[in-house]
Amino acid sequence: MNDDLSSVADRFHSAAIHALRYAAREDQASGLSAARLSALSVLVFAGHKTLGELAAAEQVRPPTMTRIVHGLEEDGLVVRAPDRIDRRITHVRATAKGKRVLQQARKRRIAKLAERLSSLEAKELAVVSRAAELVDDALRRSSAPPAPPARAGGSADSRA
Repeated sequence: MNDDLSSVADRFHSAAIHALRYAAREDQASGLSAARLSALSVLVFAGHKTLGELAAAEQVRPPTMTRIVHGLEEDGLVVRAPDRIDRRITHVRATAKGKRVLQQARKRRIAKLAERLSSLEAKELAVVSRAAELVDDALRRSSAPPAPPARAGGSADSRA
């Protein structure tokens, strides 16, 4: 990787972390942990998933995701249903309440970021907007999903 590309990636990485940490301050108002909000976000924006798919998307082990989903289910934010053919598989989807809670949390985060960006001039905002589009496009073109975390004493392909 050339030095310019590495420098831009480093700068973007740092800015993204700062932006997410800044916006995440609003998450406490939802009453949900970061892990629960993140899992709920996957279900709201990507649609229903199996527990295994959700665990892979969140890069956690299935038992961890089972605990996260259990908490979301207790709060009425998701519902679980067994697969019609294979009862070992559990499908999870967001409820209307879950969608509302997630949309409200997202709205608060966006408002917090917009407040910070309000000091930029119109030309600067246009640059930020275009940069966001370019980064989003580049990341979406990456076809390989991240590998699930390796289990202690096993390979990344091990099943729980």
